[in-house]
Amino acid sequence: MNPQAVDYQTHPDRYQHWSMTFDGEIATLRLNINEDGGIRPGYKLKLNSYDLGVDIELHDALNRIRFEHPEVKAVVVTSLRDRIFCSGANIFMLGLSTHAWKVNFCKFTNETRNGIEDSSRHDGLKFLAAVNGACAGGGYELALACDQILLVDDRSSAVSLPEVPLLGVLPGTGGLTRVTDKRHVRHDHADIFLHQRRRCARAARRRLAPGRCHRQTGPIRRANPPTCAGSGRTKQAPWRQQRGSGGGPQAPEKIAGHRHHRL
Repeated sequence: MNPQAVDYQTHPDRYQHWSMTFDGEIATLRLNINEDGGIRPGYKLKLNSYDLGVDIELHDALNRIRFEHPEVKAVVVTSLRDRIFCSGANIFMLGLSTHAWKVNFCKFTNETRNGIEDSSRHDGLKFLAAVNGACAGGGYELALACDQILLVDDRSSAVSLPEVPLLGVLPGTGGLTRVTDKRHVRHDHADIFLHQRRRCARAARRRLAPGRCHRQTGPIRRANPPTCAGSGRTKQAPWRQQRGSGGGPQAPEKIAGHRHHRL
């Protein structure tokens, strides 16, 4: 790849991949990546996969929301593509890149996600990832950086970290640390993201929500289920008996005609 200087300055009028709208205290960032809009020639940004140019626009949009729109209290990150949220970093771009380019690419994208969390922690600007399709690799890492994840139950929305089984590399922009440290998934249970290609909305709610899914009120602690005396059978856990109550996974919310599950 030609070692050409990168221009990190951009403007919403020149965005190729993101659109930004405002409605009172809510800003919405919509991802619709231009396949032919790569920052370097030689690859196409298919399936809403991103390169450095996409993250330069995201970084610019986030700073404009913070400093030009102080009235905004919440940011919704979603996709304009049908059944695709974001498939992560473009592997063809990575294949054409030098080692130095890939290192700096990961640094910049990780700093962008750190900026999301910094804004939430210090500026009171909260982020919601409205995942409306496949969400893999760096796309899931972007969603993990948000305060809340809303996953549409439409039989196509799914989250995954496929880097280890498919590419033989570790997630490069905070996937492993945010799954365990921020979403409070146990380290041994986090293996499902590494050894299975995807986790659909219903399976994620069923497998992760009881005690392992980060919520605004904090993680739900799941105790060992008691056994019936003399029978050896396990009693039904309270979180299953009280489905939809405050002690367990919430019933799907109906929003805009879809069912959503919180992750």
